[in-house]
This record gives sequence, structure tokens and C-alpha cells, in this order.
Amino acid sequence: MGGAMDDWRDDLQRWAYEQPSKMAIVMAETGEIWDFARLDREANAARAWLLSLDIADGATIAMLIENRPELIALWYAARRAGLYFAPISTLSSAAEVAHVVADSEAVILIASESYSGIAVQASSLLGDAGPVHRVMLGSPAPGFIGLTEAIAGGTSTKPFPERPIGREFLYSSGTTGKPKGVRRPLTPYSERWKLPPFETYIRGIFKLAPDMVYLSLAPLYHATGRFLTRTIDAGGTAIVMGRFDAAAALEAIERYQVTHSLWVPTMFTRLLAVADTDRCPRDISSLRLALHGAAPCPPAVKMAMLEWWGDVVEEFYGGTENVGLTHIGAADWRAHPGSVGRCVSGDIHILSEDGSESELAAGEIGSVYFSGGLPFAYHRDEAKSRAAQSTTGWGSYGDLGHVDEDGYLYLSDRRTDLIITGGVNVYPREVEDVLERHAVVAEAAVIGLGHADLGHMVVAVVRLLDGSLPTSVLADALSAHCRAVLSPVKCPRQIIFADALPMNENGKLLKRVLRDRYAHLAATKGMSA
Repeated sequence: MGGAMDDWRDDLQRWAYEQPSKMAIVMAETGEIWDFARLDREANAARAWLLSLDIADGATIAMLIENRPELIALWYAARRAGLYFAPISTLSSAAEVAHVVADSEAVILIASESYSGIAVQASSLLGDAGPVHRVMLGSPAPGFIGLTEAIAGGTSTKPFPERPIGREFLYSSGTTGKPKGVRRPLTPYSERWKLPPFETYIRGIFKLAPDMVYLSLAPLYHATGRFLTRTIDAGGTAIVMGRFDAAAALEAIERYQVTHSLWVPTMFTRLLAVADTDRCPRDISSLRLALHGAAPCPPAVKMAMLEWWGDVVEEFYGGTENVGLTHIGAADWRAHPGSVGRCVSGDIHILSEDGSESELAAGEIGSVYFSGGLPFAYHRDEAKSRAAQSTTGWGSYGDLGHVDEDGYLYLSDRRTDLIITGGVNVYPREVEDVLERHAVVAEAAVIGLGHADLGHMVVAVVRLLDGSLPTSVLADALSAHCRAVLSPVKCPRQIIFADALPMNENGKLLKRVLRDRYAHLAATKGMSA
């Protein structure tokens, strides 16, 4: 190693010195390469510009930028300048962009010219309350300055100041409403090499190594973007896809000899749907880890991936709030199918939903809480912060589930998706798993719609496999399929066929969209079963 750790501001600076010409970032579609020296150089230039603005420690930069190397350089620049960086979903509307910018109290908005229209509209909505500095990567829109020109005009010869280490300011995926921001304290400069326990655990699960080649599949504004910077911090190479495509992902694994990857279940479903001619010839033997999370994976999909890829397929359960973490490897999953693993950070507690917060026994379904995790609060939202924590201070991601006798956690549903029909709790995931075992069903979403007698009725929205026709005969067959396995109260009273199910960019199903879409089907008068 070229010097003691205290000689370096961060891992990127160290690796740029020790392996300057090694590939740090490769854009999968274009082949564009940034080596460690260039990434470090670009981050330094952007840092110097940020320091020239005399922005206070802990201020926020909001970024509306697609997957590209410049975004990663800006992240490192913000870290080095002691600032928060809040990546914004590139699928956001102008109002949603304005919400994140305002809620995060961003003093700088940096947008890509690809999203200039949205950025200009968001700035208009914010008016004088918007960020002081409005910058555009590419040709600047009215009211914005160009990033290249800004950096060139704001260079500084100042040495690295001993500012705190900047960090991400992430917003939750907003599956149940507006995104909620989680802002954690910055790390003092003198403690920059100390890792909190949660980060130590996640790095262990991800098996970081300097020789790793990580395939980054998701949008970088998602929390999984941290796995890319973890790769670079470890001295590895990140292969970045601009957008996910199943066949292209398989080709990238073979071409770049990918060792590590991070997936969501929707990606697995699309991989399995790729024609055999595209799938089978691909050499995936370089893979050491195919980690997945973010949403429940249907057991049939997980089993199919294990049969195809083998024991490199592992799973974790966590979230932006970092209140707890579980992990399960392939062998343990085969012994405990459907589980998301045992706790590796904190302890799991299943609490009753009756308001008493009494702890439930193994096998009983309740709210999933973790003790021993990092304290957190949603930015500027005390009510939601309280709702995500028990009276004892334990944190929750908002899921229902149970643990078995061996301590393995099984998720049932989001608390907000629980259906209470005639006083009986119905967990949609259980019904969805049954429907998805039918030969013609690709995906299913079970929701509750209003019912005059029962409070809510169980309704299934189903996407069929290609080639299957949505008919009343098939709907009856699916109903019979459910009745053969489930008690009558759990069986859908209506089955709706849809061409697609609404997902957010992280592969999470948006059931609130379905509830709004089909609200007109609610039964305002009593119906017979």
C-alpha cells in the first residue's frame, strides 16, 4: 500500500494513486470507460467548485441525472466537500422533483439536459423558494448554468479541508405515498475510516474484494447505488447499465466476466422469460454472488434461478432506514423456502397488531420490528417517524411477517396492504403465491376494495403469460385453483386481467395505483359470496 490510511481523504483517492489506469466505471451500452485516475480527477474538480461556493457543511445537493459516470463523480465530490447528495428518480414528475428539492432543503439542483424540461418546470413550481444554484449537465436550459462552465470557473487551490464526510440523502421509494427522506448525521473527518456496524454487515454480505467486477443494473438514484460506490471503494470495477434489459444483462456478465450483481425479483422474472437461444449460450461462470432484495421474490421464481445459476443466488432484506438486516444463502433458503433469512444486524421482534405491541410467538404473523439498528427519523415528518417505530424505539420497514422456530423471517405483506374482510385478516402475498403457481399466470397482485357488508373484498389483478387469452372461462379456472388451496374468505371475489402491473423503478409493486384504478368496482351494496 502507498502510505498509511490517514494519508488519504478516502478510498477513491488511495486507489487512484495505487492503480490509476484500472477501470473504475464502464458504461455497458456504450463501452465508455473511466479509470480510477479520471474519476478521482473529475471528483476533485467538482469538489473545488463546490468549495468555491462557500456552502456550509451539511448542505444538500439534489441531482436529477441518469446513470452516467458524471453522477458518480459528483457523489464523490459531495462527500469530499462535506455535503449531502439527494439523488432524484428520473421517472419523477415536475411536482415530485419539486417535493424532493424543497423537502431536502437543497441549495443546489444539478439536472441532466435529458431532463431539462422537468427541471425547468420544477424550478418554476419552487419559485424563489428553490435552490440558489441551478446547474445543468450538458446544454443549459433557461435559468440554469452549465456544469462544465461552472466547474471551470470555480476551481480552487485549497487543500482538502477537514470537513465532515458527506453522504447520500436518500428518499424511500414512495410505494405508499410521497417519498420520505432519511438523513443521517455526517461522519467527522477524523473518524472517516470507522464503519458503523450496519455498513460492516452489508459489506460482509456483499463480499467486497479489489478483483470484483460489479454489474450495476438499477437506477443509481435508488439505494442500491451505494453498492456501486462500495465496489469502487474496494478497488473493484463497476459495469453500469443505463437501463435494465435482461438479454443485455446476460451479455454483460459474459463480456465483462462479472463477479457480483444485485437484482430485484422483477429482473429475475424477465431473465427467465428470455428465449433459450439468448439465455443458454451465455457463460455466467464468473459470477460469485447474485444478491437480490427490495421486494418479495415468488418462491417459484427463486427456485428457477437457483436451478439455473446455482448457489451464487443469495437474498437480503433491509431498507433505506437501515433499522435491521437479514440475509439468507442458497442452502439455507432450500431448507427454509420463502424466507428472507436470519438477522445479521439487530434482533427481530414480531409485534401484535392490536395496539398492545405484545411480542408474538414463532409462526404468528405480526408487524416486523428490529432492535439494535441505527436510530433514524424521516426528514421533517415526525408523524411518519413515530409510525415507523414502536414505543420501545424499535424500527420497522412497514412489513408484516413471522419467524419460524429457527429464527428465519418470512414476510407476508406491507402493513398498508393487509386486507380485513368480514373481520378476517387476509395477507395478499399468500393469495398471490397461489395464483402465480398456475401455469398461465405471470404475475398477480391482490388488493382490497370496498364492500358494504364485509368492509373490504379480495380482488386479484392478474397478468397472463404471453399467448394466454383473458376469458371468463380462465377467470373461473383461476378461482377454482384458489379454492382448491385457500379457505373461502381468502379467495378473490373478482379476478381482473391486466396487460401490466404498475411497478416503480425499483421493481416494487404499486398497489395503491391498483386500488385507485379499480376503486369504481367497490361493492356499495351487499354481494353474495
